[in-house]
Amino acid sequence: MNNYSTIFEAVGGVAGIRRIVEAFYPKVQRNPLIGPLFPADIDPVMDRQTLFLSQFFGGPPLYSDEYGHPMMRARHLPFPITPERAEAWLGCMKEALAETDLPQELQAIILERLSGPAHHFINQP
Repeated sequence: MNNYSTIFEAVGGVAGIRRIVEAFYPKVQRNPLIGPLFPADIDPVMDRQTLFLSQFFGGPPLYSDEYGHPMMRARHLPFPITPERAEAWLGCMKEALAETDLPQELQAIILERLSGPAHHFINQP
């Protein structure tokens, strides 16, 4: 991450997070395993994800300021999340990151950081 103290700073702040999110969600929507879990109007999801990832990656508490404590596992419980779906989500993120100009090392750090939560949300065999 070179001279940056957070992933948030390294990706370019909120604007950088938003670019990742905008590359990510079209892939999610096209994915047969996870696309059906998301609403047709993806814009509100992208807005929340931008706020959450900004906070998650060391930026200001934008998500908490707007929605309260993230409680991400609880928020994902209504959705059937299998190990395969967690991997599909991470695969979409990997593809989205590959489309950015972020260094490979930073892309790997981001995926590693997201891997824990993605697997923590699994609630189906």
